[in-house]
Amino acid sequence: MTQQPARICILGGGFGGLHTALRLSELPWENSQKPEIVLVDQSDRFLFSPFLYELLTGELQTWEIAPPFEELLQGTGVRFCQSVVSGIDIDQRRVHLHDGPELSYDRLLLALGGETPLDLVPGATSYAYPFRSITDVYRLEERLRVLEESEADKIRVAIVGGGYSGVELACKLADRLGEKGRFRLIELSDQILRTSPEFNREAATKALEERGIFLDLETKVESIGQDSISLEYKNQIDTIPVDLVIWTVGTRVSPVVRNLPLKQNQRGQISVTSTLQVEDHAEILAVGDLADCRDADSQQVPATAQAAFQQADYAAWNIWATLTNRPLLPFRYQYLGEMMTLGIDNATLTGLGVKLNGPLAYVARRLAYLYRLPTLDQKFKVGFNWLARPIIETLIKSN
Repeated sequence: MTQQPARICILGGGFGGLHTALRLSELPWENSQKPEIVLVDQSDRFLFSPFLYELLTGELQTWEIAPPFEELLQGTGVRFCQSVVSGIDIDQRRVHLHDGPELSYDRLLLALGGETPLDLVPGATSYAYPFRSITDVYRLEERLRVLEESEADKIRVAIVGGGYSGVELACKLADRLGEKGRFRLIELSDQILRTSPEFNREAATKALEERGIFLDLETKVESIGQDSISLEYKNQIDTIPVDLVIWTVGTRVSPVVRNLPLKQNQRGQISVTSTLQVEDHAEILAVGDLADCRDADSQQVPATAQAAFQQADYAAWNIWATLTNRPLLPFRYQYLGEMMTLGIDNATLTGLGVKLNGPLAYVARRLAYLYRLPTLDQKFKVGFNWLARPIIETLIKSN
């Protein structure tokens, strides 16, 4: 009787999930050991999220930052399944899919990422725009078009959250809307970019000032209405008229993960060992936003794309090792610095002894992210387009 090959289920096709799948397909499996690898995601496209902002300014196109999974996985042997995960039975080792068959598994990787919590403030669910997915960008783009085509003299935009996403969005949208835009960036703490290197924070502060973006520090959002936002500052509440509210605060673990009978921290993240295995369930691994992980050196691993990208190699190796009786590798996180886009043709970066801002940092950021695109084919197509586009635009203008 022929033994069925092991099945590896990877839930979530973000940085952690997709790169783990690709790496698993490259590892040396003997024919008798080769497993079935299934990648499940609710979208049909991978999203290179650091480039989401460039869609709003037309600097990049959707195909450059969101290639279809089928295209990326072609020739790898990885099977893609587009579906929403509705539940996981860890005792029976089964994944329940909404509108799809059950998937049994021998190894499971949880890489479902997080979601934006909009229920923290009255009115946010109805009137605030999140900024996390391609669908979010399309909704925001449609709203911006309506506002731009209106006869209003000014477009009043409030962005909630003075972290990376809020600052980057504010600068990009200010460059898009120009003189017509009126922006306020609302932050609960006493400064923007609290966890960012000082160099990046100073460059960001300067970029916001140059664009006339008003900072509401130490300010709490009380509620959001259809055309207003109520803010509390020093125990005084002001209601301000707005045309658009964008919410960038917080990341919440998905309900499917929160409902699992696994050890979790207060934020609902699953506790994993330094080998990225879930405590008391060695057949389950977790990476990215939903993993509470301390690496081999006992440092807390941040919930960032950079960390998920690095974890993918180790997750793939350790899944392979448990199926081929090889030693596991404890994860070691390497901080490589931080990059931010601060408007069109402008960015800042620090890391590995380098500090840059302005157009040069913008180019360096582009090249660094080009290197991190998931496949060689995607890197080539996008890189060629970046080189060819200015030449084509120049030829069109000259004619």
